[in-house]
Amino acid sequence: MNYLFVLNDAPYGGERSYNGLRLVRALLKQGGCDVRIFLLSDAVLCAKAGQKTPEGHYNIEFFLNSAIKRGSKVGVCGICMDARALNHAELAPGAERATLETLAEWTAWADKVLVF
Repeated sequence: MNYLFVLNDAPYGGERSYNGLRLVRALLKQGGCDVRIFLLSDAVLCAKAGQKTPEGHYNIEFFLNSAIKRGSKVGVCGICMDARALNHAELAPGAERATLETLAEWTAWADKVLVF
């Protein structure tokens, strides 16, 4: 089964992106599926390399890197990156600048789309 996760929230302050990435990890551990992650709005900051985790929070970069190591593709909305002055060189290895057209292609590819 093919899953697309669309994350919208900042990496810290709320828990939606964290919970989405926890579910990604659980699905990948079970095996037998392909997972892609698309980061929109403040969630683009989930892909920032070298995060310093605030006290009392989990390291979002760790969860994202874990998904990438297990074969997940990670697309980061380019317009959202520009709005937050995040450049490609600041992205975690394996996360790629992407477009809304990429999101449309991935949506058509997916059997299930989950939005956090």
